[in-house]
Amino acid sequence: MEFLRTPEERFKTLPEFPYEPNYLEPLKGYEELRMHYIDVGPKNSKEVFLCLHGQPTWSYLYRKMIPIFLKIGIRVIAPDYFGFGRSDKPVMEEVYTFDFHRNSILEFIKELDLENITLVCQDWGGLIGLTLPMEIPKKFSRLLLMNTALATGDIPLSKSFLAWREWNNNHPDLDPGRLLGRVCPHLTDEERAAYSAPFPAITYKAGVRRFPNIVPDHSDASGAEISRKARDYLSKKWSGETSMAVGMQDPVLGLPVMKYLRNVIRGCPKPYLIKEAGHFVQEWGDKVAQKALEQFNFT
Repeated sequence: MEFLRTPEERFKTLPEFPYEPNYLEPLKGYEELRMHYIDVGPKNSKEVFLCLHGQPTWSYLYRKMIPIFLKIGIRVIAPDYFGFGRSDKPVMEEVYTFDFHRNSILEFIKELDLENITLVCQDWGGLIGLTLPMEIPKKFSRLLLMNTALATGDIPLSKSFLAWREWNNNHPDLDPGRLLGRVCPHLTDEERAAYSAPFPAITYKAGVRRFPNIVPDHSDASGAEISRKARDYLSKKWSGETSMAVGMQDPVLGLPVMKYLRNVIRGCPKPYLIKEAGHFVQEWGDKVAQKALEQFNFT
C-alpha cells in the first residue's frame, strides 16, 4: 500500500496541545500503517474517555476538552484516523471505506485493551463510533455526543449535506485550517495552522476528500446495514449514560439531526445547546466537557 507520513517538523507548534505522540504499529489488519494517538492521564484510571474526531480534523480538536477530563483523574485517549493527523495516509482514495475506518478503531480498542469507555464523538467520530458499542458492549459505559449522526442509508441525506459533499468534491485541496477559521472565527493563526499541519500537500488529503463520499446514502451502501443495527441496539438495548451537546450554528448536523439521534438513543436526556457554536463543537469544548461531567456525576 502506498502511503505518506507527515514529517514531524510540521507539528512543532501546536498551541494548547503539549501532549507527547504515541504510535500503534503494527495494528492487526493494518500492518503496513502506523496509527497515532494521544494517551494522557493515569493509566490505572477506571475510566477511559475515547475521543474520536471527524473530517477534516484530528486529535488536536480535543485540546479544550482534554484538560477538563484530566482534572478529575480520567485517562483520555484520542486517536487519529488513518489519513488524518499524525497517522499514516494511504494515497489512493479507494482505500478509505466505512469498514476500513471502523475496523481500525475496533482493533485499536482491542490492542490497547480499553475498558469502561466513554465514547466522546462528533461528525465521523459518531458515524463510526456509534456502531461500536453493539460490537463490544461490555467495553462501553457512556456516550458524549456532539453534532453527529448515524448514516443508516434508509433516510434521505439532507440538502445541506449534499451541498457540502459537492463543495468538498470541487475542492480537492481543501485547507482544514482555513475551513475551521471560517466557522470558528475566534481561532488564532497558530491554531488554524495546527489544523492544516497534517497536510503539507494535496497528495496527503485522500482521506479528507473521501469521507463525505462514503457516507451511506442508500440501503445497500457500505456501512448502512451496520448503522441500522447500531440504531436498533441503541434504541432497545443501550443501558449506559448519555450526554449530548449541540452546536446550534451547524447547517448540516445541527439541532434537527441531533433531535432525531436523541430519539434513537435509549435514555438520552435533553441536549446542552450552545447558541454560538457551529459544527466543530469541541472549539467550545471546555463548557461541553464540564456539563457532561456534571451529568455523569463526576463532579
